[in-house]
Amino acid sequence: MESDLGVYTVKDLKESLRLAETLAKMSVSVRRKADMNNNNNDDNNGVYVPPKHLLLYLVRMGSFQSTPRYINADAQDDSLILDPKTTFENLKLMYRKELEGRPPLIERKFVSVCNSSGTKDKNSFRILQWNILAQALGEYTDRFVLCPPEAMEWNFRRFRILEGILEYDPDIVVMQEVDHFNFFAKTMSTQGYDGYFFPKPDSPCVYVKGNNGPDGCAIFYRKSKFELIKTATRTVEVWHVQSNQVLILQVLRHIATGREICVATTHLKAKQGALLSNLRNEQGKDILAFLTDEFSNRPIIIAGDFNAEPCEPVYTTMRTHPRMQLDSAYAKLTNNNSEPDYTTWKVREEGEIRHTIDYIFYSTSNLDVEMVLEIPDEEKIGQDRLPSMSYPSDHLSLAADFKFL
Repeated sequence: MESDLGVYTVKDLKESLRLAETLAKMSVSVRRKADMNNNNNDDNNGVYVPPKHLLLYLVRMGSFQSTPRYINADAQDDSLILDPKTTFENLKLMYRKELEGRPPLIERKFVSVCNSSGTKDKNSFRILQWNILAQALGEYTDRFVLCPPEAMEWNFRRFRILEGILEYDPDIVVMQEVDHFNFFAKTMSTQGYDGYFFPKPDSPCVYVKGNNGPDGCAIFYRKSKFELIKTATRTVEVWHVQSNQVLILQVLRHIATGREICVATTHLKAKQGALLSNLRNEQGKDILAFLTDEFSNRPIIIAGDFNAEPCEPVYTTMRTHPRMQLDSAYAKLTNNNSEPDYTTWKVREEGEIRHTIDYIFYSTSNLDVEMVLEIPDEEKIGQDRLPSMSYPSDHLSLAADFKFL
């Protein structure tokens, strides 16, 4: 196995990983001690930094494997023809006809957060955040053992996802694991949305034979509510090495008030362990450094799948940025400022997995959160968990109503 730093066998890499995980765990106590002493001047702050060959292995999909890549275009939805002036009622009739005879989408409602009025006015707007589950991964590699095969068919899932977006009437939509962007661009443009897509440089989808192109992140905004000022993208770096995670930033002007806002979305590295936890924290730092250059004291929202529980360092990193003053919208639901019990709940071959890893962070100095979309309880989710016939992704969407201060 060869990288730009030489030849490493699989055995070498596994041994390096075992050692690296041990050293990363040891570094956690060093970091906690430094945090307690408020000694945060050192960027690494005692954190273990893996050697470059191991770092490359961790952050790049294809650099250390011989699995063939299948370079396919986003063309699986080309047969769907829509009138550009399709009304919402007609679009709803279309996707409800496609979903006829299937269980309804999990029912959810918006609830007021603590100390909010729960009212909407011209200063208000709604954002929806969702890891929609890449079709190539969900259908071919993720192995959701309790999910009926028909629930994973794209011709079903695409309309259930569309329903799960449009039924909540969002003004801004940010998504991760998007590998059918053209479908959403085609359908949502009829409802007055404009969208932008940025793929991962080495998406895991392209190693699946039946893929529809790489997955990545996307942002859509309602053109009657916002005007696009600027789009910027970044391939996130970890200890100065380019990773396989990406970020989209859009600067939008809120037409009713003339206020500008930064909206960003990302999807951080997955997998558990101290080493990956440290890596995600470095990704968070890189994202914040990039956004600081575009921030200019505008209101800012950073939403995405961070693959990190609230106990991980990246969660604290996001909420303690000195300039942006970020907080989590869903933490405002409770008086003790805690997150929901879960945002993803699935059963794979290795067992049941329930985590809180998706967030909507916002700048508290110039935005106020009024309402959020509730997290369904266990009874609504069902014993087969997610995804299911009633829900098309293993991640729950999050949505929040914000108001300019």
